[in-house]
Amino acid sequence: MEFYSTTPSHDLTYSDVFLVPSRSGIGSRLDVSLAPNDGTGATIPIVASNMNSVTGPRLAASLARRGGLGVLPQDTPLQQLDASIRWVKSQSVRFDTPFSFSPDATVADALAQVPAVAGHGIVLHEEGGAYRGCIQAARLATAPPDARLGDLLHGELTALDADDVDTARRAFDVMTAAGLEFAPVMHHGAVVGTLSRTSALRSTLYQPAVDADGRLVVAAAIGVNGDVAAKAQALAAAGVDVLVLDTAHGHQESMLRALAAVSSLGLGIPLVAGNVVTGEAVGDLVSAGASIIKVGVGPGAMCTTRMMTAVGRPQFSAVLETAEAAGAQGAHVWADGGVRYPRDVALALAAGAASVMIGSWFAGTIEAPGQLATDAAGRLYKESWGMASTKAVQERFERLDAYELARKMLFAEGISSSKIYLDPLRPSVEDLLDMITSGVRSSFTYAGAKDIGEFQQRARVGIQSAAGYEEGKALPVSW
Repeated sequence: MEFYSTTPSHDLTYSDVFLVPSRSGIGSRLDVSLAPNDGTGATIPIVASNMNSVTGPRLAASLARRGGLGVLPQDTPLQQLDASIRWVKSQSVRFDTPFSFSPDATVADALAQVPAVAGHGIVLHEEGGAYRGCIQAARLATAPPDARLGDLLHGELTALDADDVDTARRAFDVMTAAGLEFAPVMHHGAVVGTLSRTSALRSTLYQPAVDADGRLVVAAAIGVNGDVAAKAQALAAAGVDVLVLDTAHGHQESMLRALAAVSSLGLGIPLVAGNVVTGEAVGDLVSAGASIIKVGVGPGAMCTTRMMTAVGRPQFSAVLETAEAAGAQGAHVWADGGVRYPRDVALALAAGAASVMIGSWFAGTIEAPGQLATDAAGRLYKESWGMASTKAVQERFERLDAYELARKMLFAEGISSSKIYLDPLRPSVEDLLDMITSGVRSSFTYAGAKDIGEFQQRARVGIQSAAGYEEGKALPVSW
């Protein structure tokens, strides 16, 4: 990357900079590769943050199916984290994970998980596991909230046989010919997944992120206190593909000790450590055993660190410096936080990031943890909160005695509750991935780059005023 006709005199964040187009021989955005090549197995440079309101097993599986990586949060009890990793590993690579309900569940129960929109649906199973039927999600919009789901079954929704849809293109063609927007996929009488026509189409465009055994990849985070080595070994035994050692201030002695302890185990999986914002910190973490460094202090939408402590650094400059330091030692960086638009993902990659972590943006999706709620205006949302907030601290330390818990909560910071609204046009994390990767692919074509490595070499970055940034936004109203 080079700065175009300028030399920065101060640290920069994403809104301070822009990409300048170059002569390009790339004919189509689909001709570029977004693979980060950071050893994680991901095929797109998108990582879902290890926040309780963002990454659960369902989102992790959906993201891996499209080539990204979800990081399960460290606040989850170890036994539950083990179960979540194994659950992701058990999910189909080819088909979507069903939303399954009992016939006795109500419409309200279903709408707390799945919005009444086209292209989605639910599957009904009897208590013993026998398949009862399938309901398209749009049907839920016209049924009373207290209606039994089993009573909505009238006739049988056409199902697909897994053997008949052996390729994604075949699945798309079969569904198009049958006029199906959504259908369960059966194999030997059992539901093995679901498909929408859009999901089948996506499978022709995305390459799933899988391990050596062909299972979906998943990452998990642990803190730096307690028996870190034992936790790491337990998660590795469960099948985790990437281990993230995470703390707000990654450049501290406890992190270096924990990282060295885990590195000495020789688990054979990438170790991620952070968060930091300087090249010096990168050097110390890589020396202690990290292969990927998590970069970002204070840019997150739920984070109040900079306002509370004055600590942090504008994210573009932080990524630029740390990526250079990491590259010199054969390591990589993940840009963590500050992403508001697809342009920000492209800029982070241009600055040298291998992948970009996304948090609150993904919290408002169908696949994110938590239930859907409706505000007074009828808009759907999910709750999100910062990982240093009172809510997060209470969940993290709920096993402590009352006195110790009270001491922890006294110094909590961050946002404890925020409504993250579902985009009615993009309610799924996969819808957001389409938008993000489409923009980033186009950025590559403007730079004349066929992959991330070339993009980082060819990208030309300019510095703009606040007015320049505003000029680039679409007008929300007519002239």
